[in-house]
Amino acid sequence: MTMQTPLDVAHDGPVARLTLNRPDTRNAFDEALIAALTDAVRAAGEDPGVRVLLLTGAGKAFCAGGDLNWMRKMATLTDAENRADAARLAGMLHAIWSCPKPVVASVNGDAYAGGMGLLSVCDVAIAADHAHFCLSETRLGLLPATISPYVIRAMGERAANRYFLSAERFDAATALRLGLLHGTVPPDRLREETDAICRALSDNGPAAVQASKRLVRDFAGQAIDAALIADTVERIAAVRSTDEAREGVGAFLEKREPAWRTAR
Repeated sequence: MTMQTPLDVAHDGPVARLTLNRPDTRNAFDEALIAALTDAVRAAGEDPGVRVLLLTGAGKAFCAGGDLNWMRKMATLTDAENRADAARLAGMLHAIWSCPKPVVASVNGDAYAGGMGLLSVCDVAIAADHAHFCLSETRLGLLPATISPYVIRAMGERAANRYFLSAERFDAATALRLGLLHGTVPPDRLREETDAICRALSDNGPAAVQASKRLVRDFAGQAIDAALIADTVERIAAVRSTDEAREGVGAFLEKREPAWRTAR
């Protein structure tokens, strides 16, 4: 009998599709899934044929957070072992957040606890409109520590104060209003919508997309002072002289497709 892999990786042109593949546990994390997802994201980030990563879940849920059996085992470990395990989870989240290429979350169902962290580290998040969301850690006597930097960035400090503490469940419309999501669609349109976003991302200059992602990471929350303005000047001046920029401007003026789009 073939063993089920915790993560399904497929390539669709320039898109690497990463599907959490533990539907019986609502795609909850364990050691194997954390390792597989970390490795897959790093590999896709280094693959010149990949321009966009798409993350989704198999079955009815996106991700239910940590597998409770795995978490029970964590309680029996030494302090050093627990720290190492928590570092692996934090490393997975940071690998996605810092991936040089855009990452799209196709939230096919409920996202709880660590699943909220997963969608928060993605650059674009679209959910099926029946999905529900919950930062459920305090119900279990835990706290959302490793996901907190990303979730707070996504939903804001004020909303985090409420939902970190209360562990209330909320719907996709609320998640959209809070900024956790960029859009919601009926379930039968989720694939169509996220495919369209992936096409839009892969149609653009690949180096420009990566540099623009770095802009957001580097400048968000920074004071608009002389040093930051000088940094923006340096970045645009450097990009203007690249082969990609010359090709993009030339293709626009000549009313043709740029080479990076026709080469796909």
